[in-house]
Amino acid sequence: MTLAAPLGILGGTFDPIHHGHLRPALDLVEQLGLQEMRLIPCRVPPHRPQPQASVSQRLAMLQRAVASETRFRIDERELQRPGPSYMVDTLRSLREQYPDTPLCLCLGMDAFIGLPQWYHWQQIIELAHIVVSHRPGWQRDEQSMPTPLLDYLRTRQIQLPSELGQSLAGRLRLQEVTQLAIAATDIRQRIAAGRSARYLLPEAVWEYIQQQGLYSDAAG
Repeated sequence: MTLAAPLGILGGTFDPIHHGHLRPALDLVEQLGLQEMRLIPCRVPPHRPQPQASVSQRLAMLQRAVASETRFRIDERELQRPGPSYMVDTLRSLREQYPDTPLCLCLGMDAFIGLPQWYHWQQIIELAHIVVSHRPGWQRDEQSMPTPLLDYLRTRQIQLPSELGQSLAGRLRLQEVTQLAIAATDIRQRIAAGRSARYLLPEAVWEYIQQQGLYSDAAG
């Protein structure tokens, strides 16, 4: 069976989307030979507080952020699905839609360390490859990893990006990216304090936040 080029998957609340999401995602597209990166906004996050911006506002910010980048595509399937937005359900849906395409779930290191707490995480690693992005110079600390993750790391890790295109799922790739110390929580707190978030996110997103009055009454 001839496989299509791998498809990247980046989920999140994107409350708001910022350069700390976008630059590493673009690195992954280019370094791993992905056909595109799917940005999948979460409707009901099961593992964190609910977003401050509404579904429509978060979607509008995403649309403005990626309007000029053809290698990014917004995927609304979690927004259209009721109940908690479990990634395992999203991956099942994508696998049905793309039976001959390797799926690459892209996570930051913190999210990867917490993966065993995700709903049906063992099924997740069988439905998709896991790509863990990390900062330049990062060194693996095996003592900080839960035992199930350590076993997965030792048995499934690949060394070459091209190996992601050789099977549909089940492998692990650690990938160095440009990491920017930007967090959505910090952006919301800045705005709540009356400070500017300019240059932390795309200008079109910053303009939208101002137009909508988003985050200005956040608790901090």
